[in-house]
Amino acid sequence: MNIYVGNLSYRLRESDLREVFEEYGQVDACRIVTDRETRRSKGFAFLEMPDDREASRAIAELNEVELEGRKLIVKESQPREQYAPRKY
Repeated sequence: MNIYVGNLSYRLRESDLREVFEEYGQVDACRIVTDRETRRSKGFAFLEMPDDREASRAIAELNEVELEGRKLIVKESQPREQYAPRKY
């Protein structure tokens, strides 16, 4: 299952986030999204957990938990196609 994690502290490292989620099961991938030019965190990440039960438990138990002074937003990631196109 792909998981979205938002409202991250800008100081948080991928290894720290992975460690938190590994308490619930195997994590295949963890990527904090960064700005291309500055390389600074944008404050959100995506994780992949192969076991859906473990991933669902992690989502349920970590959503709105405080990590480094910020309340996490944790939910199942949705494909981009499901979002309405932006109007400019």
